[in-house]
Formats: sequence, structure tokens, C-alpha cells
Amino acid sequence: MDSLCPARLDFRGVLPDVCFAIPTVSTESAVVATPLIRRNISLMRHRTLRQYDPKTGVSISTLAYEYPAGHDVAEHAHGADQLVYATRGVMEISAGQCLWLTPPNLAVWIPAGTRHRIRMSGAVSIRTLYLRRGLLPRAPKICSVLYVSPFFRELVVEAVRIGQLRTTNHVHRALRDLILFQLRNASPVPTFVRLPEDSRALGVAEAFIANQADAPSLGALCRKVGVSVRTIQRTFRKEVGTSFEFWRRQVRLMKGIELLVAGRSVKTISAEVGYRQPSAFVELFRQTLGMTPRAWVAGLEAQDNERGRNRRRRSVPRLCRTTELRW
Repeated sequence: MDSLCPARLDFRGVLPDVCFAIPTVSTESAVVATPLIRRNISLMRHRTLRQYDPKTGVSISTLAYEYPAGHDVAEHAHGADQLVYATRGVMEISAGQCLWLTPPNLAVWIPAGTRHRIRMSGAVSIRTLYLRRGLLPRAPKICSVLYVSPFFRELVVEAVRIGQLRTTNHVHRALRDLILFQLRNASPVPTFVRLPEDSRALGVAEAFIANQADAPSLGALCRKVGVSVRTIQRTFRKEVGTSFEFWRRQVRLMKGIELLVAGRSVKTISAEVGYRQPSAFVELFRQTLGMTPRAWVAGLEAQDNERGRNRRRRSVPRLCRTTELRW
């Protein structure tokens, strides 16, 4: 499972043009006309599920599901590549020792066969696309978080409304090609942390993630779990590849990105991730990603507007011709 995420958490120099936009996201209960599919999630445990894979004549199949707060989807894998997107709420997705927090505006690409689990911190509306293997030849081989523009969001919602995109239907093919175009051009977002395998170190990590606002010290966290500070420091360097302090900064950054995408102010974010002064969070953001939170937001808004102008220069029939895939 270690191959599912990078070995270290140093995001310095990672795509300086990757930013965040804050479009308004609404719930989908009135948008999805077909009944939401209910499944016995307990059947997923330790299985590779294939019932959602695109069948013969289908390029992309979909699933819509409403989850209550606190729900856990047990570890499982799918036979198809998938894009997991929440139109409402925040998902906590883990694969191997990596953890991603994905609010609306972000989605997770999960390659076929990748074992993962999902936890809902609050009520979550999930819309998932399952892509036939080979549909996106140069797709990432590891889990990746992608920015979902407002246009991309509407494509996902429409695909889920239809249910299955068939290769014999010209409207379905056009929608499929637009989705593939968006996937190829979506901005990757570094919102993950690596978790230790040692049960004591994992307990310390989970305790900090759950209570960042109070900024507990490493000593306090260790006393809560019943382990020495030296042991935890040694374990983090061995299993995570960084010091606990560096790991803690990355957790704060991940949480900050989640709140930033949700439209929170820098002042509010700083308090929620355990900083007394907003300048501390701004400096963390600048040191790691090369710009301030405000500049990052503005940058992706500009990037999304530019892509919108480029889309208007292209006709849909032309896009479909240039990206048409053979089956």
C-alpha cells in the first residue's frame, strides 16, 4: 500500500499555479432524478467490487449515495477506475497509510484495484463515476486529489442523473468526452498526509487530527496514548519519513486547505488549525506552496475563467471528434 502515496510530505515547489476557487455548492437531492442506490456496505469489506463497473456498451457508470454523519465505508476496492466526488459535506478517504480530506470542489481519483475506505465527518452526498479501464490511458496510477471546477461539477451531476453513459448514444459520448477532457486538465491538489502504522503513533496522529484547534503539545498527546515522546519521534521518522513537527504542519495545511475551499476566512482557519495569529498560517502556506492563501484562491479563479474562455472557443462537436476513443 505504500505505493499509493508519496513517501514524504514536502510539497515545496509543487505546481505553483495550483490554486483554489470557492464556487457555491448546493445539495443534490433535487437534482438527481433517479432514486439513489442503496447497497449493503458491509459486503464491501475485503472485496473487489465489480457490480459498479461499466458493463458491455457502457463507458462510464455512476453511483449516487447519501451518507449520514459519522458513517464509515469499510475498506474495499473496485474493478474500475473511479472519481469520488462529494457535492455536499467532507469525505475523509484513506488508502494504505495516506489520508485525504476532500470537501466540495475537490474530488479523489482512485485507480482500479486500489483498496480504500471512506469516513464521513458530517452528512455527505457522494457522486461517483466509474470509468472503463483504458478510457483514460495516462491517468494517475496512484490516488490523486483534483480540483473540480463548476463546469466539471455539472458534468458529473449530469452523468449521475443519466446513470450510464452508453457508447452507442451520441449525447452520452459527447458528455463522456467532456468529462475525460476535464479529468486530463484538472489541477492536482496536495491535500494529504501520511499516517504511521504503529498503533501508538497512529493514536497520537488521530488525536491531533481530531483536536487541532486546541493545539495540544506532543507531550500531552503522548500522555493520552500512553507512550513516550522519544518513541513517537523515532516512529514518525521511521514510518512517515518526517519529524512529528513537520507532519503536524502538513496536517494543519491540509485542514486549512479544506476550510479555505469552503470559503472560511484566514483568521477563522488559523484558529481552527491551532494558530493564535493568522500570520502563522499565512507563513506556513507561503513556505509550502509559494504564495499566500488569498493569492492561491485568486489564481485558480483566474485559471478557471481562462479555461471557460477556451471552452467557448471550441465547439462541442469538434471536441468530441478530437477526443473520440475506439472501443
